[in-house]
Amino acid sequence: MSLEPGAPVSFGSAVRAWLYVGLNSFGGPAGQIAILHREIVERRGWVSERRFLHALNYCMLLPGPEAQQLATYLGWLLHGVRGGLVAGLLFILPGVAAIMALSVLYAGFRETAFVAALFYGIKPAVIAVVAVAVVRIGRRALAGRLELAIAAGAFVAIYFFDVIFPLIIGTAAVIGLVAGRLRAIDPAAGPNDAAEPLPAAVRPALLRSGLVLVAGLAAWLVPVGLLLAVLGPADVFSQLAGFFSAAAVVTFGGAYAVLAFVAQQAVGAFGWLAPGEMLDGLGMAETTPGPLIMVNQFVGFMGAYRQPGGLDPFVAGAAGGLLVSWVTFVPSFLWIFLGAPYAEYLRGRRRLASALTAVTAAVVGVILNLAVWFALQTLFAVTGELRIGPLRLHTVELATLDVAGLVLAILAFVALVRLRWPLLLVLALSAAAGFGWYLAL
Repeated sequence: MSLEPGAPVSFGSAVRAWLYVGLNSFGGPAGQIAILHREIVERRGWVSERRFLHALNYCMLLPGPEAQQLATYLGWLLHGVRGGLVAGLLFILPGVAAIMALSVLYAGFRETAFVAALFYGIKPAVIAVVAVAVVRIGRRALAGRLELAIAAGAFVAIYFFDVIFPLIIGTAAVIGLVAGRLRAIDPAAGPNDAAEPLPAAVRPALLRSGLVLVAGLAAWLVPVGLLLAVLGPADVFSQLAGFFSAAAVVTFGGAYAVLAFVAQQAVGAFGWLAPGEMLDGLGMAETTPGPLIMVNQFVGFMGAYRQPGGLDPFVAGAAGGLLVSWVTFVPSFLWIFLGAPYAEYLRGRRRLASALTAVTAAVVGVILNLAVWFALQTLFAVTGELRIGPLRLHTVELATLDVAGLVLAILAFVALVRLRWPLLLVLALSAAAGFGWYLAL
């Protein structure tokens, strides 16, 4: 089934395309969205520009990794549920294998000078990558003054006042609805979209929606319930399943926004990782194919590795990592298969499109918050927080500035934005430079 004029897309051709995308999905959400656009819209012409942007805005509205959800959505558009499953799974399986291998290496050898020196150079490059995501997504999402104001407000709300993600996203959606009514915002999808056909296979149906909901919740929550019943709530596997199931529901704004929440909880609340280790995991996710949210698997691996119970630590770590990946990605499939038919049905409604456009603008502010948080954790010794009423300020020791790390971050940013060097080359050069500097100290 093809949604555009011309010959239908064969399932075999789609599988080969999704495998290619999955093996080349480097660069975090911004890079992965660009790859999807290039391969599915520009190169193959399977989905129109407007339909792609509408799908992207819908995925930005959802909790969880937007790039993987976008791949699932596009696969579903082409071949229904089986197409969505194949597209979504092939998008994440290379990353699952790569992060598992790197987690084993990290857990076993991270104390060596070699591994410490290697990750010293990667961390500043990761800061640059997140900053580049702010720039690239901002260019696409901040088309007018209202969108820019929404992004700035989202950053201030989350960084200085610790406002929760759902409230920020909900407020942005309301602003977008009002702005759409007043025609004060230019949505990415509008009434002209109604002219594109909506195949019967993807039209909303209550019975189908009910079956999808039951099957999705069973696949997601039954394993979590069994762990709680058998192991108890204090066991690390129960904690991992419970926390990351909750994260799948409450973390909006895409992978970068999810990471801000996960980092704060995994480091501060549960103690599974140290702040530097979270950045190491993010470096792994940036240098391997697959969604950036694969860093969750690293968190699960390290948390279970350190609390293995009666298991071998590496076996426990592998089980913890796979468990976290399961409860992270099953909900993402559920959100698409349950909600995408309704998103397609409402695609021609201007006010809904305006709400999604406003949400995308708010996401830029959320990602900027993550960039600042990672930069502080990497380049300074963070001493804590200063509270003045509802205002929250992170306090740092300026004398602890890592000048070499700052220089590497700036050079990596320039290489990515101005020189347009490939991400893997920049990460490799930053790792090599940091490696040499660390061992020379």
